[in-house]
Amino acid sequence: MISSLTGAVAAATLDTVVLEVGGVGLLVHTTPATAASARPGESMRLATSLVVREDSLTLFGFAGDDERALFEQVQTVSGVGPRLALAMLAVHDPAQLSSAIATGNVTALTKVPGIGKKGAERIVLELRDKVVPVGTGETEATPEVPAATTPGDSQVAEALVGLGWSAKQADDAVAKVAKLPEADGATTPVLLRLALRELGR
Repeated sequence: MISSLTGAVAAATLDTVVLEVGGVGLLVHTTPATAASARPGESMRLATSLVVREDSLTLFGFAGDDERALFEQVQTVSGVGPRLALAMLAVHDPAQLSSAIATGNVTALTKVPGIGKKGAERIVLELRDKVVPVGTGETEATPEVPAATTPGDSQVAEALVGLGWSAKQADDAVAKVAKLPEADGATTPVLLRLALRELGR
């Protein structure tokens, strides 16, 4: 089990980071907030979870151990796989997600694409008394600084579709965000966070 990685950032997209570790570039899937904090050439540590499938080995990376623990815990619920677990952490920071499960906030959970009312109720039922307590979001304080990608609406829409929203929902969210004053001259990671906020309304 690979529980963490520390290395120089070779590249970063909206939801992946490539870390150079011992001369090997390892592709790690992350939340948009974590990917936005990656700076090419700078050292970065990620808490990781390795998901083994018959035909693949996939690494998921997190800003902290609490976030990784929550990612792994929600997957103990039937029907929740790694992609859906990552989408949950993309829509809600770890403290919000932990609180939503602990307090039975089904409405907050159904804001995640792929989670309906029944699925949210199942998550609450199975994890309410077991959920990992999370402190005040260590990952929430990600500074809004430029990432390695060029700002672009198509990249934001693509990332949203990758997280589980339909192309129409993604395009609508991007169109709404484009009208916001804070979107003027914003970097792609910032635009993605604004779109996620819009979809979470």
